[in-house]
Amino acid sequence: MIITAVGIGLIGGSMCKAIKKHTNHKVYGIDINSETIAMAVSQNAIDGETDDLSLADITIVSLYPTDAIDYIISNADRFKEGSIVIDTCGIKKEIVDRVTPVLEKYGVSFIGCHPMAGREFSGFEYSLDDLFDTASFIITPSESVPQAKLNLLEDFAYSLNFKKVVFASPEEHDQIIAFTSQLAHIVSNAYIKSPTHQKQLGFSAGSFQDLTRVAKLNETMWTPLFMLNKEPLCFEIDFIIERLKEYRSALQDGDSERLKQLLRDGRILKEETKQL
Repeated sequence: MIITAVGIGLIGGSMCKAIKKHTNHKVYGIDINSETIAMAVSQNAIDGETDDLSLADITIVSLYPTDAIDYIISNADRFKEGSIVIDTCGIKKEIVDRVTPVLEKYGVSFIGCHPMAGREFSGFEYSLDDLFDTASFIITPSESVPQAKLNLLEDFAYSLNFKKVVFASPEEHDQIIAFTSQLAHIVSNAYIKSPTHQKQLGFSAGSFQDLTRVAKLNETMWTPLFMLNKEPLCFEIDFIIERLKEYRSALQDGDSERLKQLLRDGRILKEETKQL
């Protein structure tokens, strides 16, 4: 197949590198930064630059959500008829709803996707050919997508060495991702704002590092992700606030049995949690 990657930063670049590492597909890049294109070519992450969207059997759009929507809609008539266009954004319903009917007019299937991997850094220079080796690949199709296209995309994901492919509706994806990803970034980002943070040097170990890792985020990317998913995310924020109040109340009241029970409940839930 011929693959075109639009936006070759961390995720788009890692997708390109995985394609080159694990498959015989041709992959071409589109990026507004000519230095990024040159770097990708020099590292053999892409076979070259292109501006012809009609060549690709699969087009991977790895842009910020609103940019992805604008790019796909404005170029809808340029994609190859019968081809697949996917995105890699962290929210799905808004994108699927906006893009799907436009591409269908041109005989192009849009399939929302979310590779569940990332780093604290952004940009092609931090992309890795093994970024997805332990990751899941979430596919959120509309009901109109032919099963054959879904099968092809599932096989494609596994060919890039993703560990698991998960199918979900766009709504289900956004509800769950508000908890598994977005809430974690907000909690981490808020936690590190404590004035005690200025005194932590020499007092911090693994738990501090674990909880603050994703505080170092790209606010330009995460702000629209949060805003486009505000209702599920606000629900999760409200829920954790109420749970924190329970711990605080037990401490304030000197209720060690209540505190012990709260801690026990959390431990048991964690022990029962299945990864991937």
